[in-house]
Amino acid sequence: MKVRVDPERCQGHTLCAMRAPEVFELSEIDGHSSPVAEEVPTGQESAVVEAVRSCPERAISVT
Repeated sequence: MKVRVDPERCQGHTLCAMRAPEVFELSEIDGHSSPVAEEVPTGQESAVVEAVRSCPERAISVT
């Protein structure tokens, strides 16, 4: 599974990092999210799916 955060849509709500802290890192400047790595670590898939569902801006996609 691969994860991507659209930087144009992300508004820095930080909900993804609360749901999957090992997968998403937040910018210290504006709180915007980015994945730590494109490939989701084994065992983190359900947390990433929850992060996708929790994003109010629909900025996270998985393939």
